[in-house]
Amino acid sequence: MKMKMLLFLLLLGIVGPHCTSARTHSLMYFYTASSGVPNFPEFVAVGLVDDVEMVHYDSNTKREEPKQDWMKSITDEDPEYWKRETQITQSNQQAFKVYIETVKQRFNQTGGVHIVQRMSGCEWDDETDEVKGYQHFGFDGEDFIVLDLETETWIAPRREAFPTKQKWDKNKGLMAQRKNYFTKICPDYLKKYLNLGRSSLMRTEIPSVSLLQKSPSSPVSCHATGFYPDRAAMFWSRDGEELHDNLGHGEILPNHDGSFQMSVDLDVSSFPAEHWGKYRCVFQLSGVKEDQVIVLDPAVIRTNRGNPLLLPLIIIGAAVAALLLLLAVIGFLVYRKRNDKKTTPSPASSAELTPLEVQH
Repeated sequence: MKMKMLLFLLLLGIVGPHCTSARTHSLMYFYTASSGVPNFPEFVAVGLVDDVEMVHYDSNTKREEPKQDWMKSITDEDPEYWKRETQITQSNQQAFKVYIETVKQRFNQTGGVHIVQRMSGCEWDDETDEVKGYQHFGFDGEDFIVLDLETETWIAPRREAFPTKQKWDKNKGLMAQRKNYFTKICPDYLKKYLNLGRSSLMRTEIPSVSLLQKSPSSPVSCHATGFYPDRAAMFWSRDGEELHDNLGHGEILPNHDGSFQMSVDLDVSSFPAEHWGKYRCVFQLSGVKEDQVIVLDPAVIRTNRGNPLLLPLIIIGAAVAALLLLLAVIGFLVYRKRNDKKTTPSPASSAELTPLEVQH
């Protein structure tokens, strides 16, 4: 399992051909230490609830800060929250300076650009109450060592991580603490954050769905925009059967207002005109029982023949969104996949890697 974990929840919550009201929620923390990266903080910590960034820390500001207005109200019941979180993350910053030097030595690396990442978190199914936890350490974008909670052992994909695996596997007390955090403490905080941000995180927004076509010989694009959450599916069907051929699937992309957009193209060049009415574009959104369905009808297709600027503007908008996503991922290189959750550090003076204790 690679450190490219940030997008792995995009379709979570879709069950079978129809969406249900149940959702799988997630709390993830990403820690990144870097060396040799110009114009970038040497340490960054980011926390996300349901893929929405809620807290941020970096070695330039040296303080934990809310990224959503609803997170500011956490001090109503926990006045010391930001002070405590800042102290914890500052301690982790010092520990990660040791981490990156230790791992560089393992790989016989000295100069150049290097990144040590840790991703930790938990997922909670609000219908079954099932909880899953995970923790990954990575070096230069590849897994270094991974926690397996089911077997209560560590997996070392790289031989350079084997000494760390041996040491951590022997530490049964630390493993018990890890398991308690990921199966109890983490889900409790996840529910707390979901409650704080309920009006935003638990909202459902139905998109507008349109059929677009650049020219008569171009594929017809079924485009949905303005939906939330990003757990959605869209496909073409014929006579009620989902199609798998002649399709071009686009990614779910963010809009500037926090909602999302996606599209699926259908190549209609070989379809007789009299058969078009058999085709449907189907959009499904997690939490919404009814699908949005639009019939393949030339009369409803929006094309640049009527408005020369329409399609280019949509394409440009999607391209800009894709660019923003790319920049986020590149910037997230430093938090990337999907680093970890807030934690209490073991002494940073140790030259050996030690998994940090996550606290709030």
